[in-house]
Amino acid sequence: MAPELLFIVFSILLLRSRRLVRNRRVRRAILALTSRYQTNEQPSQYCVQNRHVPLLAMYIDGQTDLCPDFCLSRSTVAKLIDVLRSPFDHGWDLEVEVLVYLFWLASATSYRLVSRGFSIPRSTVFDIVHRMSDKVLSLKNRTIKFPSLVDIPNIAAGFQRLSGSPALQNVVGGIDGCHIRIKSPGAHAQCYFNRKLFYSIQLQAVCDHQGVFIDIFAGYPGSVHDARVLRNSPLYVQGLYPPEGYCIVGDGGYPCMSRPIALVTPYREPVANKMVARFNRHHAKARSVIEPLL
Repeated sequence: MAPELLFIVFSILLLRSRRLVRNRRVRRAILALTSRYQTNEQPSQYCVQNRHVPLLAMYIDGQTDLCPDFCLSRSTVAKLIDVLRSPFDHGWDLEVEVLVYLFWLASATSYRLVSRGFSIPRSTVFDIVHRMSDKVLSLKNRTIKFPSLVDIPNIAAGFQRLSGSPALQNVVGGIDGCHIRIKSPGAHAQCYFNRKLFYSIQLQAVCDHQGVFIDIFAGYPGSVHDARVLRNSPLYVQGLYPPEGYCIVGDGGYPCMSRPIALVTPYREPVANKMVARFNRHHAKARSVIEPLL
């Protein structure tokens, strides 16, 4: 008997024995694989879009603005779905999974409320969120990366246009940090309680003149100062960016330095003269590209 046929027979026996395979995800995977061997086609989608759910109806109509509920434009959602698509997708329709995941991120609400919004079980929301998180994370090194040396002059020219001053013609990045709200972690909770009076972990990011992230670093407790986060990041420790002869700009929470990375910050207030004040204004324009992102 051919190995493929043996595999199908064994899989069907497992499916019929509920005591042997109680895990729904295992049964679904077996069902999808046997379907592939039997039909020699891509796995079928056995969970489809429910057009009566308002959140899905907005997506299906092709016109409604998705930003208020998903914090992303329709074109961006479509591009994300296309990037995440795989020939081995099975289970819930990929569009449904992406929308569930984005709504959970955008609303920062519980699995229970998301399950009500999409009329699907809460356990399914849990599975979708974790599965999509792994998929999105797998794209990190493909999408968040340092620009090539060929692109550096274009980025510098872009920052010069943003700042409106030739004094900042060598800027190739903006750096800033933000606090990601979390529940109280219990042990060592005071370390995560930040100056904004909530528990958080810190995200440090660097972007180019178009707002494209080129480096991220996350995980430090919310009480840690931005300068300390920087000094413990690979960007600083390994001197990864910017290249020689260029610099990045940051707000007054960061130190002004030339080694191991070149980082330019504004003059401290109150300023000494009009020239310094003018520099700070141009510096703020160049730095403004990253602040709305965080």
